[in-house]
Amino acid sequence: MRSQRMALHQSKEINASATIREALSFDVRPAHDDGEAMIAEQRVQQLGHIPLLLGLTHLFGFVHYFIEGVSRDPRLHLAILIGLLCADIIALGVLLFQRRISLAPSRAIQLLGAYAAFCAAGWAYLATCVFHDLNGGSPLVAAIVIGGGVVAMAIAAIGAPALAILMGLSATVSAAVFKVDEVVILGLSLTIIVVTAYATFSARTMIATARRRLILDREAHQALRFVTEFESSGRGWFWETDATGTLSYVSRQLAEDFDCDPSDLLGRRFTDLLSIDTATDEEHLREERTLGFHLSARFPFADVVVRAARDEDVLWSLSGNPIFNENGKFIGFRGIGADLTEQRRNEQEISRLARFDSLTSLPNRAMMRQTLDEALRNAARRQKGCALFLIDLDRFKNVNDTLGHPVGDKLLRQVAQRLTRVLGNHGQVGRLGGDEFKAVLPGAVETGLLERLATLMIEQVSQPYQIEGHRVTIGASIGIAIGDPGRACADSLTRNADLALYAAKAAGRGKHCFFEPSMHSEATDRQRLENDLRGALERHELEVHYQPIVRASCEDLIGFEALVRWIHPVRGPISPDLFISIAEECGLIGRLGDFVLETAIATAAQWPENIRIAVNLSPIQFNDPKICEKIATLLTANGMRAERLELEITEGVFLAEGQATDETFQRLKNIGVRLALDDFGTGYSSLGYLKTAPFDKIKIDQSFVRGASNPHSRNSAIIRAIVALAESLGMDTTAEGVETHDDLNLIRELGCSQVQGYIFGKPCNADRAFEMVKRASVSPEGHQNTREPRHRLMRRGLIMLNNQPVEIRLRNISAMGALIECSVPVAPGTELTIDIIGTGPVVGTVRWAQAGRFGVQFDETFNLTRLAPPRKKSPGIEPLNSPFYVDRRTG
Repeated sequence: MRSQRMALHQSKEINASATIREALSFDVRPAHDDGEAMIAEQRVQQLGHIPLLLGLTHLFGFVHYFIEGVSRDPRLHLAILIGLLCADIIALGVLLFQRRISLAPSRAIQLLGAYAAFCAAGWAYLATCVFHDLNGGSPLVAAIVIGGGVVAMAIAAIGAPALAILMGLSATVSAAVFKVDEVVILGLSLTIIVVTAYATFSARTMIATARRRLILDREAHQALRFVTEFESSGRGWFWETDATGTLSYVSRQLAEDFDCDPSDLLGRRFTDLLSIDTATDEEHLREERTLGFHLSARFPFADVVVRAARDEDVLWSLSGNPIFNENGKFIGFRGIGADLTEQRRNEQEISRLARFDSLTSLPNRAMMRQTLDEALRNAARRQKGCALFLIDLDRFKNVNDTLGHPVGDKLLRQVAQRLTRVLGNHGQVGRLGGDEFKAVLPGAVETGLLERLATLMIEQVSQPYQIEGHRVTIGASIGIAIGDPGRACADSLTRNADLALYAAKAAGRGKHCFFEPSMHSEATDRQRLENDLRGALERHELEVHYQPIVRASCEDLIGFEALVRWIHPVRGPISPDLFISIAEECGLIGRLGDFVLETAIATAAQWPENIRIAVNLSPIQFNDPKICEKIATLLTANGMRAERLELEITEGVFLAEGQATDETFQRLKNIGVRLALDDFGTGYSSLGYLKTAPFDKIKIDQSFVRGASNPHSRNSAIIRAIVALAESLGMDTTAEGVETHDDLNLIRELGCSQVQGYIFGKPCNADRAFEMVKRASVSPEGHQNTREPRHRLMRRGLIMLNNQPVEIRLRNISAMGALIECSVPVAPGTELTIDIIGTGPVVGTVRWAQAGRFGVQFDETFNLTRLAPPRKKSPGIEPLNSPFYVDRRTG
């Protein structure tokens, strides 16, 4: 394109006319551009006859010399003739070999001018000799010689004004030197003037003509380049027909569509290339008929879409104009064409992308909205209702952050396949964007079916994935909203499902929730808390509290766990379970974790060397590439040994297992910190984590510890297995949530290394923790055992004391015992048989006694369902003592 613009610019610069001054100087001055050089070359070629003509006259001079002889200085006469013949040969050679010797055209003409001037001077002398000898010789021969020379010189002079001037001046000066008659000199002068004028006019005409031809040639070449580049660009092609509709020109691109050369298409009718008769699309058929009309009516047409005869999937856009000659006779059509096939495919793809997600090929947000609108319209018409699922992936951001977006994209594709497989024909699944999915279930309002589908979706999504050598585990939460036929709208249904999803995530993720009207106020309150939490750090509303960790064998204090607490200025203390989940959702968990880590290390640095500090490390912090540098910097800045820091890590860091996870573990161990696996037993594959990760401790979740002393609980067996596993791996164990003495005794019997729970103290501030550090040991406090569920209603009964029946009142009845009000004193250790009126006898032992009250422990577990009130027996109703009867007040 740049060369085309330069050529066009040069063409514009070429002046199509020539001035007198240019005509006089054109031949002898150097060319200032390529165009002038081309014209100068042509001028040199046109002057090539001059040496030949002058050479012929010089030969006639020899004839005159040898036939007639000369009386005036014959030797000089002969020398001049020989010199002229030599000059002829040299001049002819210069013109013939000018290009080979790289002689510029202007330089060649300058040499030719010198040659012509020499010839004119020589002929001036020869003419003098001939006129002097006319009386003694043949007038005819002399006339031929002199006339031929003059004619030859005149022709030479006419070819170029510069030559005419040089030859005229040379001849005149020479004639004066040789004392030619004044009349001859006057005639020569007049001849010079006439010849120069004619030569100038002739040169102007020739130069102007050459310039116009040059402009036309350049424009033609430029047009040809445009055509060639347009055809080779693939954006279109040219075609031309004669008056009968036969192709007279086609571009190579069009011929390539038919796998042939352009010459093979010439002579065929243009309409043979089109598939007019097989068109089935009404719009294309109309356009092709329009093309036929324009061709027959010889009307111009533009952008008519037709199908190619060779392949009906190929579409062309044709434009053409009729051609008429100067007499107005129609001689054919000429036009351009373009292949629309790819453009139409792109348009179809754009249309598809406007409705479907490019990553998963599921319907996108707009398409799912349209699907929901249609489902609600059908629901109103058929009175069948509609259900909406909003599905959000749990911990998907962690996968993107640790393994990268390409792995995340492949994960989303697999999730889409699983969701589609589960939903089947019950509805349509779509992707809203990110890790959010949506499912519309027309006509499905039965809660049992919706619960089964939601549960199965969560189970399938939560199964591990294998992606590029990584084992990835995520989860899903689902919000469900049911629309009543004729009353629900898409916006309200979506908002309700979103609130239900919010509740499902708040309930601990991996769950599904149905929308309830109360969720509106809960969502508003949660949003307010999120807004307040964003500024809580700056307002110093967050504090770090410390819960003691005690050695189980001797109750020595060995460390604390750092726990964050939020004291809201208006609401007071906010539950960590609430605001930590909010921090995870809104992206504040990283800042929150860094605050706890910095504060805890700074505080623990002031404690004795034997006291450790345990800090929870969230998956977001663990996957931070700079986490190891942060920890090392904090330890160095506070002067604390690395082994005093214990990092508690949950299974969340293993959801995207890979090389990066293993490297982070190794770097942390290289620093020297201890690692503890938190909430052991509550995840999907904790044993697999123990096999690969270098943990120093296992923390047994409080859900296994609380109530472990209950003889009907299996928790003690689970704890025993965990302790045995940890001992075989060389790890410590910490039992969390120990609250009663019975549980503490059991934990000690099972061999746990450490104990943490309310029995040794609740989380406290740094000052209180420092006081506990000074004491070095902690005494257990709290209840002896865990209080079982109790029957709150008072029941009457009888006992035998001193062989006398005594009426009593039973309160807080549980499976293990009861509080009894009695007017007669009873000593602890007394065995009693209690006859509960309407229920029957129960045997127990008095454990404690006060004035008017004592506590009894049953020898056997008491079934609270025996306390159900009597009911009238009726058909279809179980009797009071049926094992299937449950008192709704007691559970």
